[in-house]
Amino acid sequence: MAAAPSPSAPGGPEPPPAPPLQYSMLLQHLVGEQRRPRAWDPAALGGIPSPPKSEEQKMVERAMESCAFKAALACVGGFVLGGAFGVFTAGIDTNVGFDPKDPYRTPTAKEVLKDMGQRGISYAKNFAIVGAMFSCTECVVESYRGKSDWKNSVISGCITGGAIGFRAGLKAGVIGCGGFAAFSAAIDYYLR
Repeated sequence: MAAAPSPSAPGGPEPPPAPPLQYSMLLQHLVGEQRRPRAWDPAALGGIPSPPKSEEQKMVERAMESCAFKAALACVGGFVLGGAFGVFTAGIDTNVGFDPKDPYRTPTAKEVLKDMGQRGISYAKNFAIVGAMFSCTECVVESYRGKSDWKNSVISGCITGGAIGFRAGLKAGVIGCGGFAAFSAAIDYYLR
């Protein structure tokens, strides 16, 4: 009986490479470099087919994706949120209804409610303006750049903060630009 040549013998046949462990192959396909993105198509999975959109649906989509609609929506949302925030802060403020002429007098409920309403309206107007400015500039920047990424919110935050702060001077405008841009970047990072 002839002996098989040893693998280390010169000129002998090379043994086939040992297959990698099955677990490591599985990991390469699941999380490694051989991972392929999965295209999710509900129609291929037997999903509900969607009919083609009518002209009215397309018109409504175009209107809702317009910069004017987004700015108006942000304005209304800012007004509601600002009003609620103003009423809340007035409710916890101890100086609401305070009369400096008579510091020992307790304010009436009517005076407190009047001050809460005034503060709520003031905050609502400010939030509405800021929301509309930010949304409009973000939409314009996104339309100009042709991309939807975090840079749009940073640029529009800088424009909005700079425009608001510029009323108090150049230094305040630069600080407002930086502050709003940083806040916008943080919110965009958190939400995406």
